[in-house]
Amino acid sequence: MAATASGAGGLRVAFAGTPEFAAQALDAILKAAYAVPLVLTQPDRPAGRGMKLSPSAVKQLALAHGIEVDQPEKLRTEEQRARLVACAPDVLVVAAYGLILPPAVLALPRLGCINIHASLLPRWRGAAPIHRAIEAGDAETGITIMQMDEGLDTGPMLLRRALPIAADDTTASLHDRLAALGGACIVEALAALAAGALVATPQPAEGVTYAAKIGRAEADIDWSRPAAEIERAMRAFDPFPGAVSSLRDTAVKCWKARVVAGEGEPGRVLAVDADGIVVACGRDALRCTVLQRPGSKRLPAGEFLRGFPVSVGERFASAT
Repeated sequence: MAATASGAGGLRVAFAGTPEFAAQALDAILKAAYAVPLVLTQPDRPAGRGMKLSPSAVKQLALAHGIEVDQPEKLRTEEQRARLVACAPDVLVVAAYGLILPPAVLALPRLGCINIHASLLPRWRGAAPIHRAIEAGDAETGITIMQMDEGLDTGPMLLRRALPIAADDTTASLHDRLAALGGACIVEALAALAAGALVATPQPAEGVTYAAKIGRAEADIDWSRPAAEIERAMRAFDPFPGAVSSLRDTAVKCWKARVVAGEGEPGRVLAVDADGIVVACGRDALRCTVLQRPGSKRLPAGEFLRGFPVSVGERFASAT
């Protein structure tokens, strides 16, 4: 059962979050023995083939620890905020919650609201910082613990930790490393907060970029772009929404590729063998090594080609 009296450092820590990234942070807070009187998370959503209502990763973890869970659609009214007010938290930790916190919530905890953001702010403020860092070819990213204000990830920074981005990182693999780092960082920040040793540093005005939410339309591969850019997009859109192109009116997802020498009309197939399908791009070419067609699973190129032969000279086109 969760503690309801003062825990580690004497802090009562309310938590707001929804997906697995947030659940790992909550798990770290609980393992550090902080009192968590209430968890806020998004309402249950339809998921899976049966589209049954499914609880978020954060809700599942909270219930497993006997923590009270609240799932308001918004936090605009006194009624929607009532349970948060009643639990009287010293601080509200927020991680990928999915709701905008109104001023009344930001001002509610004695020590304010602090956010776990998956980038080195002020770079990649916004909804999709992990995807955009990979897509842009950044050499590193990280976690920023920030004091929340009314802006979009504009509050002062409390703690920053960098993490290198590997050449083969996908959003899935980088997400997992950042989630673990986020958990470690929030525990470190809460300890410093309890000791009165957490220093707030305003974000610099230079270097601000915005990580817009990923749209399905971005999944459509534009073969006129340089091969290196397309390869980064493939990794950035793994696992969602995937990078897709159309061949013989079939939507083919390309999950892994490497840049190779080659030139030709963008989208044109230059070579085919068990090691991959070489496709011309605006600059250089891509050898696509892991592919998927509708109703199938991801397959290495050799296996994919046995079920869906591809010939030199065919051309991948827009999937939309």
